[in-house]
Amino acid sequence: MAQHFLKPLFDRVVIKELEPDRMRNSGLVVPPGTSEPPPQHGIVLAVGQGIDWWEAAGVQMPVRPGDHVVFPAQAGNWVEVDEERLLVCRVTELLGVLENSRDPNEPWDASEPDPPGSGSAPPC
Repeated sequence: MAQHFLKPLFDRVVIKELEPDRMRNSGLVVPPGTSEPPPQHGIVLAVGQGIDWWEAAGVQMPVRPGDHVVFPAQAGNWVEVDEERLLVCRVTELLGVLENSRDPNEPWDASEPDPPGSGSAPPC
């Protein structure tokens, strides 16, 4: 059977949800069904081209395939493609991109993107 690829339109992204980590650093296990769902985590599988005026304004999609993103539980719409549950949402619904942390005492490598919080936007 052929595999299908869901290509998002405009400012939408396709995300594969990661299983929630219910074990906290303290060792406490948070049971499913707690009163307030935590933000969800996922991997971006595909991104749309953005909205037509974005290019003229110099706006680019802030995420790309492979990014580890955080989104609220109520974001977007869930669809099933080839028996896989995927989230399709607008990029503006995303809460952020999780980046690998680094030791702040290490010198910054100029070949890497600007450090988080430096005020510079990462390349897209």
